[in-house]
Amino acid sequence: MQPYSHLVSIIIPTYNAKAYIEDTLNSVKAQSYGNWELLIVDDCSTDGSAEIIKEYSENDSRIKCFRTESRSGSPALPRNIGIENARGRYIAFLDSDDLWLPEKLEKQIRVFQENADAAIVFSYYEKISEEGVRSDRVVTSPELITYDRLLYSNVIGCLTGMYDTEKVGKIYMRQIGHEDYAMWLEILKKGFVGVNTCDVQALRRVRNGSVSADKFKAARWQWNIYRHVECLNIFKAFRCFVAYAFKGFLKSLK
Repeated sequence: MQPYSHLVSIIIPTYNAKAYIEDTLNSVKAQSYGNWELLIVDDCSTDGSAEIIKEYSENDSRIKCFRTESRSGSPALPRNIGIENARGRYIAFLDSDDLWLPEKLEKQIRVFQENADAAIVFSYYEKISEEGVRSDRVVTSPELITYDRLLYSNVIGCLTGMYDTEKVGKIYMRQIGHEDYAMWLEILKKGFVGVNTCDVQALRRVRNGSVSADKFKAARWQWNIYRHVECLNIFKAFRCFVAYAFKGFLKSLK
């Protein structure tokens, strides 16, 4: 199998990301793996983001623009629009203020080729400031992840994750909090594994006032997934939640 034989569909949901979207798009265009399409789904931005995206799409046929009919307020719907329109075997996710390093796709495709049981490939990521300053705040994760292990902590950063539709079909995101986590669980529940490249391949921008900064809301989302999506009994849900809270605390220290 040649390293460039399969198309990767990259999905970026965006809303009012004018200050960051060019850097994000440039990080995709700089990929050493060139067989990709980029599906950008604008959630009714009002800041001029759409004009920037349109300019990029007019200059690169691999970049395609979509727009929600009305403001959804959640990345789930825009991502699902991207998944629905994706043509690639592999589906990867990136947020409109985050960045990829140049070999991200190439290294992850290689892992898929070397691991027949892998339905997900992911990587470490590094936190950067709102201004884009790097400071070696690396979030690591296990080399191999199963459904049961993932229950105890979402170690798959959405900006690093990619899944294989040939193995699991198209898996969509639910309209719930931590929608990416629920999606990874649904994929691994089919009996496949997630494999880590075990190096930094993405940069996550930490912005003041972001949704992910609301820890209490995130805790409620996590509990909802345990009890009402995965339907764990109260005792297992509690064990998983304690592990999630502890590992989340450690992650916040980085």
